[in-house]
Amino acid sequence: MQFQKLTFRNAAGQRLDARLDLPMDEKPHAYAIFAHCFTCTKNFNAVVNISRALTRDKIAVLRFDFTGLGESEGDFSNTGFSSNVSDLVAAAEFLKSGFDAPKLLIGHSLGGAAVLQAAASIPSSLAVATIGAPADLSSVARFLSREGPEIRSKGEARVTLAGRSFRIRKEFVDELDRSNMEQSIRQLGKALLIFHSPRDTIVGIESAGKIFQAARHPKSFISLDQADHLLSSRSDSLYAGAVLAAWAGKYIGSPEDRDREERDLTDNRIVVHTGQTGYRTEILAGAHRLIADEPVAVGGSGTGPSPYDYLVSALGACTSMTLRMYADRKEWPLESIVVRLKHRKVHARDCSECESKSGRIDVVEREIELRGPLDAEQRERLLEIADRCPVHHTLHSEVRVETRLKA
Repeated sequence: MQFQKLTFRNAAGQRLDARLDLPMDEKPHAYAIFAHCFTCTKNFNAVVNISRALTRDKIAVLRFDFTGLGESEGDFSNTGFSSNVSDLVAAAEFLKSGFDAPKLLIGHSLGGAAVLQAAASIPSSLAVATIGAPADLSSVARFLSREGPEIRSKGEARVTLAGRSFRIRKEFVDELDRSNMEQSIRQLGKALLIFHSPRDTIVGIESAGKIFQAARHPKSFISLDQADHLLSSRSDSLYAGAVLAAWAGKYIGSPEDRDREERDLTDNRIVVHTGQTGYRTEILAGAHRLIADEPVAVGGSGTGPSPYDYLVSALGACTSMTLRMYADRKEWPLESIVVRLKHRKVHARDCSECESKSGRIDVVEREIELRGPLDAEQRERLLEIADRCPVHHTLHSEVRVETRLKA
């Protein structure tokens, strides 16, 4: 996914560090804000994976570090739940002024509670999603007090959360105690999706039930069955992202509709993007989004077909479509076509029919299965027609690739 590194100011004038994840063609049909979990940062793995799923559905995601965390300015010990909510409102105003007002709010853990509170102050938002969010912030206050019992007696304490040490003040805990989540949830007035795991040992599954009961329709619940609170497993965050993207389309609009309306038919280029690490590559072909990758055996992650798989698939698809067109025109009883292909490289000297006699050449084996009550003559003719598909001609003709660097 493409991205922009950005900064904006919170209500106190402190700089908050942000990243705007964008679709490959950098033309989002909607914007979202992601509020990370308590003491996490915008670069937390679960946040990254969910953002990637949303950008594939043409939803841009602004993720930022709350005050005093990550690369943002400020002292975390001087912040509170209300400052998190204020940071979210500032993020929405920043998006609105520089890009477009956010339609989707997403929050993980305490960030989920924050988006439920902030939604009333972000009128552009149409949908809210929470992941492992607490329904009652007093339970979070009690948890912090157990981790640092001197918070209430001494006014502050060092608390270790997720392997990191933070200074928590009594004012932070007291503010959590005073927060009225139930009222905010009842008055949400937006579509709500609740993710929670029954195995969550930080925020119990009963919180999801309380949020669901308090919320008005439209509301939905998705169980993250095997996940922990932080969605440490990559598969859990990828699943949450895919479901969230599909759900959000119902409430913030589908990118396919806008693609059909806005697509520039004079610019029919395919856009391909590979990130900083690994070989996973995103492909945008018109309104269609694809993934390419390399097998694990050669250093890839195996999340999509290889480039040669796509090349051979193009030949197979073209072959099958060409046969379908020809049989339809002749009104032959061709019920279906199955094309099986395999690509390999061989030494030229091992190919008696090849013009090249040195080096290695590419060989594509193509097997065609024609289903239907065709006679022998019809089958033989369709076999001849297979070689006439446009991609077949391209592979057998001289191909020139003109390359230039974009300024």
